[in-house]
Amino acid sequence: MKNPFKHRAEAGGLPVRREEGHHWWGSLPRRGSFYMTLWTFLCGVLLTAGLMAAAAYGFLVFFGLLVNPFTRTLAMPMLLVVFILMLAAGMGRSKLRPINDLVHAMDAVSQGDFSVRVDAENVPGDMGALASSFNDMASELGGLEMFRKDFINNFSHEFKTPIVSIRGFAKQLERDDLTDEQRREYLNIIVSESDRLANMASNVLLLSKLENQTIVTDKATFALDEQLRRAILLLEKQWSEKELDLDVDLEEIEFYGNEEMLNHVWVNLLGNAVKFSPRGGTLSVRLRREGDMAVARLRDEGPGMDEETRRRVFEKFFQGDTAHATEGNGLGLSLVRRIVDLCEGDVAVDSAPGAGSTFTVRLPLGQR
Repeated sequence: MKNPFKHRAEAGGLPVRREEGHHWWGSLPRRGSFYMTLWTFLCGVLLTAGLMAAAAYGFLVFFGLLVNPFTRTLAMPMLLVVFILMLAAGMGRSKLRPINDLVHAMDAVSQGDFSVRVDAENVPGDMGALASSFNDMASELGGLEMFRKDFINNFSHEFKTPIVSIRGFAKQLERDDLTDEQRREYLNIIVSESDRLANMASNVLLLSKLENQTIVTDKATFALDEQLRRAILLLEKQWSEKELDLDVDLEEIEFYGNEEMLNHVWVNLLGNAVKFSPRGGTLSVRLRREGDMAVARLRDEGPGMDEETRRRVFEKFFQGDTAHATEGNGLGLSLVRRIVDLCEGDVAVDSAPGAGSTFTVRLPLGQR
């Protein structure tokens, strides 16, 4: 007999649930998951314990060791419980070993040991994925710890160098046999090293602030080309002393962002270009609109960089050219990279030994 309610529901437009193709095993945990592993483990323990208990019960009955009806009634359940406990204890060690390994590894990480790893290749399913994620996390933490130690070592070294220099030349000034020219030279060195120390402290504080900042505030619309011109004029003393020929071509571009923060980008890039340019060389500055991006290119005719220097040039405290190490602190380009990242832009360098360097900054336009 047909179900009249089925047709009535379909006629009325009501949704009708159909059970075709649905099987009871579809609700089981998927293969390789933690729950499937647990399900398999429990089924294996119960089945094996049942077979072993039945065999032991038959052995006892065959040899007449279960004469008392009461003892015979309790024997099977007791044997089953005993074998379940024995199998659970034995098989549990192997089945739960990945979890135990992970717990021990997490304890090691909490103690500061980031070199610990767990076996992820021989563990299937979700536990294998969890073990792999843990290894990735430990690797990242290890990299951060190494970076922190390197930063502290470099930071200490960079601060110690000008302080030792200041102390040494201050000691020299105590001598009575110095000429006026020597005194002026030593005083100029002390002033220069003091300025370097002050700039380093300012850059470290600024970089620390920017690294903990995720949102750019105090945004406004300003002329990007005028900002670049002002940065060039700000460094007029430096490029005039080296008799550099400036080739400047700036397209008028309005940009929406933090003007004060972005100014650090141009001052640092121009300062680097002037520092590494040879006397009488040419410094090229270009600003163009390319699609929805403002693209600035700063090119110098300096000694250029090898591949290793080019790869690490944006790292903190890294100075590829030791000949100019006393003129900087290795933080300027790190500041540039962080500020450009906050502006959702990109900065890159194209350079080769003996061929100068070109820094390219791309900033998105049309943001509000």
